[in-house]
Amino acid sequence: MAGTSRGTGQPPQELRFCRSADGTRIAYARHGSGPPLVIATCWLSHLQHDWQSPVWRHFLADLGEIATVVRYDERGYGLSDWEVENFGLEAQIADIEAVVDDAGLDRFALMGMSQGGPPSIAYAVRHPERVSRLLFYGSYAAAFRDPTPDDLELDETFERLIKVGWARPDSAFRRVFTSLMIPGATEEQMSWLDELQRVSTSAENALNGRRQRKVSNVVDLLPQLDIPTLVLHSRGDRMNDFEESRFLASGIAGARLVVLESANHIVLGDEPAWRVFIDEVGGFLAPERRAPRTPAAAAAASVLSARELDVLRLAAEGQDNAAIARTLTLSVRTVERHLHNTYAKLGIQGKAARAAAVARLLSRA
Repeated sequence: MAGTSRGTGQPPQELRFCRSADGTRIAYARHGSGPPLVIATCWLSHLQHDWQSPVWRHFLADLGEIATVVRYDERGYGLSDWEVENFGLEAQIADIEAVVDDAGLDRFALMGMSQGGPPSIAYAVRHPERVSRLLFYGSYAAAFRDPTPDDLELDETFERLIKVGWARPDSAFRRVFTSLMIPGATEEQMSWLDELQRVSTSAENALNGRRQRKVSNVVDLLPQLDIPTLVLHSRGDRMNDFEESRFLASGIAGARLVVLESANHIVLGDEPAWRVFIDEVGGFLAPERRAPRTPAAAAAASVLSARELDVLRLAAEGQDNAAIARTLTLSVRTVERHLHNTYAKLGIQGKAARAAAVARLLSRA
């Protein structure tokens, strides 16, 4: 089921619906051009309202300039089904699977925003052949990795606020969450986020989703990731502490951490940190625009991991193993292992294996 948003003062966006494994209807949208970037959504989204938002509009417009963005409303939110009881990790992973399959994406970059981190990590571990690059924005591997008594008490307070004030016409209670997410915002931006909370989901869903998401913990999966990874996080983030992204990046081999000089969980369009964000994401996705195009080259790439492809692309640029290791923040031994695996997968051997592998990669129509 599909539709297109036009005549609403926003760029065309293709809206579609698919069914997750448990039958829940998930709404997703596609816009922009370039390599596919799937966004494992944050809990506060609405595929239609976000385009009009002074908080989200720049995020959508600027990402659409560098990628074909596929995003979805989380189960229980936005245009997706609201009659939902299961907000657990397995359901979230199944939602990603349903969206990318329905969208016809064989290989794509995956961005875990905020609480989208755990399902993104788990999906990438289960489907490494489909995730070319992994990005995290204000995210974590476990919502409550090592909570203190104060953390638990604060969480109980938030739950009471949701129960009492989420659905009220006045925004006094919702403003607490808004002030944590975008403390540096204008009154117009804060008012918009106040209202988005009310229209994006029910108090019951907000409460149940929060309770189930906070038990998601995929820390043990981090060492299994062997995918080029970029982690971005605001230094002064009050919703998800910056330390969580530092922990996340330190647990993934070769991951790079970019500090955004902002106090906002959602970096706003007029902040210098936003230009840093979009430049970093654009540069990180740039190799995807140089992907092989011929059937033979595409077939070769399909059997290689994202990290093996990165190593081979740098070899194609003439870099030796030591230079490749410095570029990708790997050891020379790890680079050699990736090349050895590449040769085996491509059925190439002998002294000319490196040149043959590079030639296979560079063959173009």
